[in-house]
Amino acid sequence: MSVIRQDDVIQSVADALQYISYYHPVDFITALGEAYAREESPAARDAMAQILMNSRMSAEGRRPMCQDTGIVVAFVKVGMDVRWDSTLDLQGMIDEGVRRGYTNPDNVLRASVVEPPIGARKNTRDNTPAVVHTELVAGDKLEITLAAKGGGSENKSKFTILNPSDSVVDWVVETVPKMGAGWCPPGILGLGIGGTAEKAMVMAKAALNDPIDMHALRARGPADDIERMRIELYDKINALGIGAQGLGGLTTVLDVKINHYPTHATSLPVALIPNCASTRHVHFTLDGSGPAVLEPPRLEDWPDVSWTPSGEARRVNLDTLTREEVASWRAGDRVLLSGKLLTGRDAAHRRIQQLIESGQALPEGVDFRNRVIYYVGPVDPVRDEAVGPAGPTTSTRMDKFTDLMLGDLGLIGMVGKAERGPLAIDSIKRHGGVYLIAVGGAAYLVSKAIRSTRLIAFEDLGMEAIREFEIVDMPVTVAVDATGDSVHSSGPAKWRRQLALEVS
Repeated sequence: MSVIRQDDVIQSVADALQYISYYHPVDFITALGEAYAREESPAARDAMAQILMNSRMSAEGRRPMCQDTGIVVAFVKVGMDVRWDSTLDLQGMIDEGVRRGYTNPDNVLRASVVEPPIGARKNTRDNTPAVVHTELVAGDKLEITLAAKGGGSENKSKFTILNPSDSVVDWVVETVPKMGAGWCPPGILGLGIGGTAEKAMVMAKAALNDPIDMHALRARGPADDIERMRIELYDKINALGIGAQGLGGLTTVLDVKINHYPTHATSLPVALIPNCASTRHVHFTLDGSGPAVLEPPRLEDWPDVSWTPSGEARRVNLDTLTREEVASWRAGDRVLLSGKLLTGRDAAHRRIQQLIESGQALPEGVDFRNRVIYYVGPVDPVRDEAVGPAGPTTSTRMDKFTDLMLGDLGLIGMVGKAERGPLAIDSIKRHGGVYLIAVGGAAYLVSKAIRSTRLIAFEDLGMEAIREFEIVDMPVTVAVDATGDSVHSSGPAKWRRQLALEVS
C-alpha cells in the first residue's frame, strides 16, 4: 500500500510543467527532424528549421518554446489501494502544482486562463484551474499524464456524430483543410471514435499523449482496422499538401493517433483534436517514495539543424515603411523587419473599437498610421531579457477588426500566424496593406529579435496590452500581399497538384 503525500504531488506537477515548457518529447523532435530531411518545399523547410532550432534553444535556455504555455490538462489514474497524506483534494493538489509551476521566477510561464468564460473573462493570473480527468484503477500507484494545450490547436478541435455506415476517413480528410493553419502544423492528430460525445472528445485528447510510432507501424504493417485507418489517414492528410505552417509541403502530420470505445448501434461519434508544433506532455508515476524525477533529454537527441535568414530576404525599416514599398511585395517573399513594431490582440482591438464607437479618443500615444502591428501575447521576461518568448497568435480572430484598423486608423500591415479569411483579405486588397506571418512554434527564436519593449496603452490587459517593440531582423513571410494573393491558398494548392501528379 502506497501513501501519496500532498507535497509530492504538488512538487511533481510543478516540476513537470516547467519541464514540458522547454523540452519537446524526444519522439516528436526525431519525427520532425526526419520530416525536415524529406521536405522539398523551401518555405516548409524554412519553417521546420526555425521550429527545430527554437526547440534546441528552449532546451538550452530553459525558456518556453511557445509564448502560449497552454491550459493544463491532467489525466490521472488513481490506484484503488492508494492512501493519502493530504489536506487538499486531488484538484486542489494539481492546481497548487500549476500555480507554482507557472509562477516560477526562474522561468515564468504565461498565464492564459480566464474566468468566467463569458462576461468579464478575468485572467486568474496563475493559470489555474487545470482540467483534470480521473480514473480509478487497480493497484497502489498514482499515474499522472500532464499536457499544456495551446489555444491555437485547441481551438481547431472538431466533433461529429456520423451514421454507422459513414466513412471516418472521409470526414477527417474533409475536415482537416477547414481547420486552417492556426493549429501550427506539422503536428499530431488525435482521434476518439465511439463511446458517447464526451467520451470521444476525452479519448481524442488522451490519444495525443501516445508515443509517435507511425514509421515503426508502417515498417511492421497494420495489425487491425484501427492501425490500417491510422496509416490511411496519415497518407491522405499529407497528400493534401497543407505543409508546415500551411505554406504547402509534404508533411502536415507526423502521426495520427486513435483511441476507440464501444458505442451505441445507431451512433458513430468521432472527435478530432490536433497537437501543434509545440507538443507538450509528460507522464510520471508516484509510489509514495517521493516526488517524480524527470530526466532531461540529451542535446544530442536534437537533429543537427540550424536556421539563418535567407540570403534572398529583404530588409525592411518599419520606421520609414510606406504603402508604395508594401505594394511591391509579393506573397511568399521573405522579409527581415527592423524598427518599431506595435503589438495588440483580441482584447486590445475590441477596446479600440469600443472607444471609437462611443466617440472617445484613443489613449495618448496610440497612433496606427503607417504602422505595423504584431498579434502577440508574450511571456514575461526574466533576467536580462527584453521580453520573454513572443511568437505569433492566430490572426483570424482579428479579421473582424481589419477594416477598422487598415481603413479608419491607417494601419499599413499586420504580423501573425495562419491564414486570413475573405473579409480580411478583401480589406487588405482595398487598402493596399499587407499581412505577414512569423513561424508558430518558434517563439523563443523570434524573441531574440526584440531588443526593447515599452507599454503604450491598456496595461490592465496584461499580455494583451498595446506595446511597442524595438526589433532587429525579425523573420517574417509575406502571407497576403497588397493584391490579395495568399500563400495559404497558393502554397497548398501547388503541392497538392504536385503530389497528385506523383501518385498518377
